[in-house]
Amino acid sequence: MMTISSILRRYSGLKKLFKKMKNYKLQTLIGCISTKDQLSQILKYCNSRCLAVVPQGGNTGLVGGSVPVFDEVIINTRRMNSIISFDETSGVLVCEAGCILENLISFLDKKGFIMPLDLGAKGSCQIGGNVSTNAGGLRLVRYGSLHGTVLGLEAVLANGDVIDMLGTLRKDNTGYDLKHLFIGSEGSLGIITKISILTPPKLSSVNIAFLACQDYVSCQKLLFQAKRRLGEILSAFEFLDAQAMNLVLNHLDSVRNPLPSSVYNFYVLIETTGSEESSDKEKLEAFLLHAMESGLVSDGAIAQDFNQASSFWHIREGVPEALMKAGAVYKYDLSLPVEKMYDLVEEMRIRLGEKANVVGYGHLGDGNLHLNISAPQYDDSLLAQIEPFVYEWTSRHRGSISAEHGLGLMKAEKIFYSKASGTVQLMASIKKLLDPSGILNPYKVIPTSLLS
Repeated sequence: MMTISSILRRYSGLKKLFKKMKNYKLQTLIGCISTKDQLSQILKYCNSRCLAVVPQGGNTGLVGGSVPVFDEVIINTRRMNSIISFDETSGVLVCEAGCILENLISFLDKKGFIMPLDLGAKGSCQIGGNVSTNAGGLRLVRYGSLHGTVLGLEAVLANGDVIDMLGTLRKDNTGYDLKHLFIGSEGSLGIITKISILTPPKLSSVNIAFLACQDYVSCQKLLFQAKRRLGEILSAFEFLDAQAMNLVLNHLDSVRNPLPSSVYNFYVLIETTGSEESSDKEKLEAFLLHAMESGLVSDGAIAQDFNQASSFWHIREGVPEALMKAGAVYKYDLSLPVEKMYDLVEEMRIRLGEKANVVGYGHLGDGNLHLNISAPQYDDSLLAQIEPFVYEWTSRHRGSISAEHGLGLMKAEKIFYSKASGTVQLMASIKKLLDPSGILNPYKVIPTSLLS
C-alpha cells in the first residue's frame, strides 16, 4: 500500500495534479490514510500550498458538511477504524474516528454496555463525524449530548500539528477544556482522529410504548407527566404527526400500524430503560393508565417482545426513508421551545396550502422538531415560500436553525438567525487562529465573508 509520504515524494507537483483530477479520484488518492502521522503529513503539505481539504467520514450528513464544493482534497477516515481500548470498570471506550457507529454498538453490547448515541444512520456513519457534528440522536433525553459523554479526543490541526486531548477522566479542571471546540465544529478547526467516550452499562429492562394522542397539547402534557412519573428510567420520547404516519404506512411495506382501530392526529413513542423489569413495567403501566384516564392518551400498545419493540421503532425511524420515496423533500432540523414546536408546522400548512405536504416529527423530549415539506418535485417558487420564513420564524421564537444536523454548506450563511453577530465574529477569530490559511472545510459553518 502506498503511504502518504510516498505519494508526496512521488508527486512534487501535487497541486497541479489535484486540479486535473475529479473528486472521486482525489478520494481514492487520500483513501489510504490510516494513521495520524499520515494525516499530519498530508495536512502539512496542503497547508503549505494553500490546498483546501474536506474531512469525510460516512458522508451521511444532511447539510453538505462533508462534500467538496470546488476542487478540495477529500480526506476520508474510513481506514482509521480500530478500537484502541475499553475499560469495563469505568465504561470508557477509546477508538479511532473511522469506526462505524453500529460496529461500536455491537462491540459494547457484547461487553454489557451501550453507546450513549443512537442514530438512524448508524450502519454507515462514523464516530468521528458524529462528534464533529455533535450528533443528537434518539436518546439524548436520557444520556445528554456528546459534549457531556466525550471525555477526550485527538485531532490534527491545519498545519499538521497533532493535538493530544485524549483524556479518559470524568473530572479534569486544569485550564480550558479545548476538546469542546472540536465537538460540533464540523471539521473546520481540525480533523478528529481518536475519541474517548463514556459508555453507560446495558440495563436489563427495556420497555417500549406506542401511543396515540388527539392533539399536540396532549403530547406536551404527556411529556411533562413522563418526566415526573417515569423519571430516571425515561430514555426516549419521540413524536410524529398523522401526515408522517401516513407516509410511513403508504411507502414502507414492512410497517404496520400497531393501533389500527382509529385515525389519530399524533403518535408518541416512549422508551424506558432500567434495571428492575417488574417494577419498571409496573411504573410504565401505571403512568399509561393515568394518562388514559386523564384523556391525554386515546389508545396505546406496549411491546411484548423484541420484535414488537423493533417494529415500533421502525415506524419512527422510517419517516425519513418514506419521505424520500414520496418525492422531493425540503428538510429542516430545528430546536424550539416545546410549547411552540408544532405551531410552525401548522403555520406552514396555512402558508403552503395544497402545494405541499407538511410533516412534523422528531425528538419531543429535547425540543427538536424535524420539519419536512414534501412535494412532487423541487420548485424554486415553493422554496421561496419556505425560506427565509422558516428561519425568521425560528429566530423570532428564540430557537436554533440546527438542532443536531449542523450548519455545513447549506446553513453557513444563515448562522445569524441563531447566533448574535459578536458571537459569530468570535467563532471566525477562533477559525483564523487555528486555520489561518482557511484550508479546513471551506465554505462551511462560518460565513465566507467573515474569513476573507
